[in-house]
Amino acid sequence: MKTKTVFKSQEGKDDILKYYDFMVNQCSFPYEKININTRYGNTHIIAIGDENNLPIILLHGSGMNSVMWIKDMEKYSKSYRVYAVDILGEPGRSAENQLPLKGDFYALWLKDVFNNLSIEKASLIGISLGAWLSVKFAVSYPENLDKLVLISPSGIEPQKASFLIKALFYKIFGEKGMDRLCYKVNGNNQIPEVMLKYQKLIEKNFNYRREIIPIFYDEELKKLTMPIELFVGEKDIMLHSLKTAKRLENLLPHANINILLGAGHSLANLADKISIFLQLEED
Repeated sequence: MKTKTVFKSQEGKDDILKYYDFMVNQCSFPYEKININTRYGNTHIIAIGDENNLPIILLHGSGMNSVMWIKDMEKYSKSYRVYAVDILGEPGRSAENQLPLKGDFYALWLKDVFNNLSIEKASLIGISLGAWLSVKFAVSYPENLDKLVLISPSGIEPQKASFLIKALFYKIFGEKGMDRLCYKVNGNNQIPEVMLKYQKLIEKNFNYRREIIPIFYDEELKKLTMPIELFVGEKDIMLHSLKTAKRLENLLPHANINILLGAGHSLANLADKISIFLQLEED
């Protein structure tokens, strides 16, 4: 499969990865950098926690990488072995191989990650595209899943058509417009300056996916018999969050559904709530 660069320039790539390293180096906890070979290319992982603990795999959203999980990782690592994986074809340290979303490519890739890490069973926590990938893997390999946490998941309901129009509108106004768009995506809440700066750097230098994210069929979602927790924001301008919650509630009565009032697409500070869910299911 031919690999094309996902960055607009080598200089832009260097700037994104330099900021990546800056963010990781701010960690107040010991961590490991792991690189593994998969059938579709090198995969970079940030790992933390006792290797004897139950594993958790974190999957970020599109146009981002594993640095988004840094604060959460420290909390999860008190009870779990945590792996934050840079998804292929995104602006992280994994290979630039942007696989098609149609087909089993990403599920096979994640299966390689499990095998390389010698993980038989793990809990998956994914946000947006990472949540879509989590569902894709869970449908394909339910035997490898312990629990599933979906944050603003793509693939349950179509993306809002109005979002693209809004994004193009705000881009007209340059950096101030991008600030406003990020503010809207965050549910009209301020974003920490260090992350806002990084999001704008990525937007400037990364070629985002143009492929429409496939929607899961009812028959696929009904295969998700493992414990599931869903988080969606009431004011998500990218996805139909309320329809997403309703569809999962109807198809998966055992799922724990959380609709966060006043919140947008970018949901943060959920580690404590998610940890309670994970621990309750173990008791």
